[in-house]
Amino acid sequence: MDTVTRFSVSLDRKLARELDRMSREKGYDNRSLAIADMIRAQLVEHQQQQGDRDIAGTITIVYDHHKPHLMELLTDIQHDHGELIIATLHVHLDHHNCLEVLAVRGRADRIKSVADALIAAKGVKHGKLTITTTGHDLPA
Repeated sequence: MDTVTRFSVSLDRKLARELDRMSREKGYDNRSLAIADMIRAQLVEHQQQQGDRDIAGTITIVYDHHKPHLMELLTDIQHDHGELIIATLHVHLDHHNCLEVLAVRGRADRIKSVADALIAAKGVKHGKLTITTTGHDLPA
C-alpha cells in the first residue's frame, strides 16, 4: 500500500503566489500535486546523468534532405543503433526540410551518444534529445 509523507516547505510569499498561479493555470487541484510533478521531472532529468539507468525519450532533428550524403549518414547511425530506436516518424515540412522524431529506449549514456551523433551530423539544422522515464522507477 502506498503511503504519503508530509513535509513542510518554506517559500517566499511571492514565490508561493507564483506557484499557486501556475498550479491553477495547469489545472492542478493543489500545491502538493504540482510539487510532486516538479520533483518527478527533476528525478527524470537526474536519471539522464546516470549512464547506466534505463530511460525512454525522443530524438528530434530537422534537416535539409538535399544536403549531400546526409540522408545516408543519418540512416547509418540509426541502423547501427537499432536496438535503442523503437519507432521513427519522418515528416516533410517543405520541399527541402524534413523533421524526424525517433522514439528511443535504453541506457542513458547510449541514448545520449546516439542523439549527439545525429544532432552533430553536418546538415542537421536543429536537434534535441527529450528524455522521460520508462515508468518503472517512479510512482504515479
